[in-house]
Amino acid sequence: MKPTSRSATFDSARPPRWLPRALLLTVLTVFAAIFVWRAMGSLTSLFVNLIIALFLALAMEPMIVWLVKHGWKRGGATAVVLFGLLASAIAVLALFGRIFVEQAGELITSLPNTYESVATWIEGQFKVEVPAMEDLQAQLIQDWGNEVASRALAIGTSVISGLFAFTTIMLVAYYLAAAGPRFRASICGWLSPKNQTEVLKLWEITQTKISDYINSRVVLAAVASLFTGVFLTIIQIPYALPLALFTGVVSQFVPTIGTYIGGALPIVFALTTDGPKKAILVLAFIIAYQQVENLWLSPKVSARALQMNPAMSFVVVLAFGAVFGALGAFLSLPIAATIQAVATTYLRRHELVDSHMLRDPTATPANREAEEPITP
Repeated sequence: MKPTSRSATFDSARPPRWLPRALLLTVLTVFAAIFVWRAMGSLTSLFVNLIIALFLALAMEPMIVWLVKHGWKRGGATAVVLFGLLASAIAVLALFGRIFVEQAGELITSLPNTYESVATWIEGQFKVEVPAMEDLQAQLIQDWGNEVASRALAIGTSVISGLFAFTTIMLVAYYLAAAGPRFRASICGWLSPKNQTEVLKLWEITQTKISDYINSRVVLAAVASLFTGVFLTIIQIPYALPLALFTGVVSQFVPTIGTYIGGALPIVFALTTDGPKKAILVLAFIIAYQQVENLWLSPKVSARALQMNPAMSFVVVLAFGAVFGALGAFLSLPIAATIQAVATTYLRRHELVDSHMLRDPTATPANREAEEPITP
């Protein structure tokens, strides 16, 4: 007996049983994606604080391990290292803070005279008109007065946000460093033994690169600031302490171009306050110090220095800075070096073929004789 045409039509018109569930899952996925996107935008500052805390915990790990080997409990060792770093920073601020504030205040006060000197030189050299300092001051005062309430509120909000971020970073860094092996064990507990080995190897590589980078930057910044400050004081450049701190910190913590930015400011101030002779002396000192640092001091401080091509380093800094801002630019080199180390560990390298494209040509005696001019 053949089925009726009515039942056949009814069955073909019904939607598949999976369609309602698929539509529901699609709608839920879209809403979840929108929620995650909005949450990531709102939680960007929190993610940044967590990344800083993680890198701080990794940087403290060698000192914590050293204390643990000498009989300390890990929690106490972490507290000692963290508060020791904080106390060292406070001690430096207390020791040089008053001098720094005084010289920085004098530096700010001298800016109008410095601007006038630079403007006079530019007008004399290039025959162009530079806005007068009085006009710029009047415009700045007017702009500040129009937005004084909003600026005061923004400053207060920034201070509160800064305190909250500092507290978050300190607490998270402490708990991550204090957990140490327990934290790694909790992660590896979800993995197979083979994957545990790979994760721990990757963790060790990352920790070595990051801790070595951050610790070496701190030491090199302190040494650069010390020697720069002593030299600027000897040749009697004003505002030696803030200029030296700026040079040391920027040259070490701004990748690739920090050396040029950090060295430019004391040169400009020496040029505008004491003339070209002392500016040339400052330039010669910065060049000489950079050679000593690159060839001798940096390899001594960081035996496991980041080995990267300079052009690749510059591109990595620009890329990370464009995507993640100033923090990305600062952390770009250790992250890239970690990726490079992981690739070197896990990727297989092959023997090179014999090709002239892989080496520079060598000069033969015949070529040299052909290139030499014929003397009569």
